[in-house]
Amino acid sequence: MKHSEKRQSEEKTIDTTGSEIFRDGRSCPGIQDFQQMVLLYYKEHGRDLAWRHTSDPYQILVSEIMLQQTQVERVALKFPEFIRAFPDFAALANASLEDILSVWQGMGYNRRAISLQKCAERVMREYHGRLPADIDILSTFPGIGRATASSIGAFAFSMPVVFIETNIRRVFIHFFFPGSPTVSDAEILPLVEQTLYHPDPRTWYWALMDLGSVLKKTVVNPNRRSAHYTKQSPFEGSDRKIRGIILKILLTEHSLEEDELIVRLHEDSYRVAGILRTLESEGFIQRKEDRYQLA
Repeated sequence: MKHSEKRQSEEKTIDTTGSEIFRDGRSCPGIQDFQQMVLLYYKEHGRDLAWRHTSDPYQILVSEIMLQQTQVERVALKFPEFIRAFPDFAALANASLEDILSVWQGMGYNRRAISLQKCAERVMREYHGRLPADIDILSTFPGIGRATASSIGAFAFSMPVVFIETNIRRVFIHFFFPGSPTVSDAEILPLVEQTLYHPDPRTWYWALMDLGSVLKKTVVNPNRRSAHYTKQSPFEGSDRKIRGIILKILLTEHSLEEDELIVRLHEDSYRVAGILRTLESEGFIQRKEDRYQLA
């Protein structure tokens, strides 16, 4: 850790009661004050979301994968439909890719659908249909990194894990680093650990996420001061959009020649050919003779 980062981290150390003052004179919320404020906000303004009415590890896994790169509002609409179509690990593991992608339509980042099915297959094959309550193991599942594994641990098993995601990061930067131009996750993590509400980690992280969500709409986005901040590239005209259109066409047409797809897409033939090869290598589509179809 750089000397400046170490100094800033030390300045953000908080005690267990009341409020403390930074060494440079700025006020900092104490653990109890912060916990009370966050939990009170959730009690009065917490979002009513379908996946918060269950502790079923399968449903929590589905919701967390969906929420990785999709807005809550869209997931709230798609989640019940997906659970109705594939109610458990066995149903998802045995489903066809065509059926899964058909239900997934509108979510974007379709590789998450394949990851979900691969997770289900592994749970059925290696864990007798039960998701392991182990963060290290969950981190090795397809499409699941350490943060997602930790969120599953918190929400499915109420484990007192420590992790950061975009809304949590926003809360801590706003309340604990008001004057810092750049804040790293290495500086935030000790505060996440110190303030963790151990009696109910599940509710605690829901509360942090909801507070972080509203902060994005009410103040200048604190995450712009994160050392890890990156602006998402535009969707229009992107390879990601073309990938989605190709899969949507093949869901309807079932199989098409490459030239037919190029005509439908009105895109450069070399670009489309490259995207088709990528989709094939990722397991979304397959080529039989001169025609492409869903794998």
